[in-house]
Amino acid sequence: MNGEATILHADLDSFFASVEQRDDPSLRGRPVLVGGGVVVAASYEAKAYGVRTPMGIVEAKALCPGAVVASPRFEAYSAASKAVFEVFRDTTPLVDPISIDEAFMEVGGLARLVGSPEAIAARLRERVRDEVGLPITVGVARTKFLAKIASAYAKPDGLLVVPVDGERAFLHPLPVERMWGVGAKTGAKLRARGIEQIGDLAAVPPHALAAYVGRAAAYHLHALANGQDPRRVETGRRRRSVGAQRALGRRPKDMAEIDASLAGLVDRVTRRMRKAEREGRTVTLRLRFDDFTRATRSHTLPRPTARTDRILLVARSLLDVAAPMIAERGCTLVGVAVSGFDTYEGVQLELPFGEPGSASLDLALDDVRERFGSDAVLRASLVKRGQGFAMPTLPD
Repeated sequence: MNGEATILHADLDSFFASVEQRDDPSLRGRPVLVGGGVVVAASYEAKAYGVRTPMGIVEAKALCPGAVVASPRFEAYSAASKAVFEVFRDTTPLVDPISIDEAFMEVGGLARLVGSPEAIAARLRERVRDEVGLPITVGVARTKFLAKIASAYAKPDGLLVVPVDGERAFLHPLPVERMWGVGAKTGAKLRARGIEQIGDLAAVPPHALAAYVGRAAAYHLHALANGQDPRRVETGRRRRSVGAQRALGRRPKDMAEIDASLAGLVDRVTRRMRKAEREGRTVTLRLRFDDFTRATRSHTLPRPTARTDRILLVARSLLDVAAPMIAERGCTLVGVAVSGFDTYEGVQLELPFGEPGSASLDLALDDVRERFGSDAVLRASLVKRGQGFAMPTLPD
């Protein structure tokens, strides 16, 4: 394991809102909400009023009456992300992207050429500010976990180095909710048993912790709480899943509307899979309810596929299973993801006995959308509803 604090976690601050403030000087210092019916990003000025994503715009405006609402400009966000990653890769070749606005970097081999990790991080922040015009926070630590915790702690627009001999002093007083994998529900379970800080979690034996978080999670959380994280900064990794989601807002909606949104998401996901030449076996449906709780349902196919009709059939069957929960608790978000990938190479071809030529239709629609835009061909059920926002993503 790396014995020095040489891993950087760089995370742009309120990325979409910061781009809006950069491009419109009149918005600087003001609360900004990016979104339509739902907040997809909020500036720190808006967050100070309690605004969070994915809150409804009406609710957010009630909390922050002076907020300015900006329509998303995803092309601008993608361009800004590309410019920031150019700075990352000019800083070190060892860049491990997480999303379009954050990445891990390894700078341990640059000490003699460039300087200490802290100096490199400071220079990185200056360059992103000067060359791209955006604030960015950087955490520096010995492990990925600690670097990410450090960047979250230092926000907004900050820099924090966790020295190797100061890891426990930094980590253990933090609330357990700072841990990866500890959400509101798990945090409540832990606090009910007197485990309120990460130091408390580190002191509980994994076999005892397993009774309330499960065996796998118990050993994982115990290791992280004790500073054990062997993961390296890796380059060239491909995504383990391809997914998309759509916020539906808190207004009443019927199953036909949710189904239409799901179909649009499947179109988007399978198009990305075919473009990346990937086929998957496992289809996962994600739902968020009116009370902000979540549920996932998944099904694994016998063979990998990138066919829209096959994945949509599975996604709809999962939605049917979840229909009673939706009827009882409402639905504010629907998402779909495909995982369990094989590449096209090495996938055994099937003889399409008794099946229509939907694979050819998929490719034809892909060509039309590639040439004329994703809205060139829509499902009839989405003509009046629209497809919703297509969040920019890293390459698949």
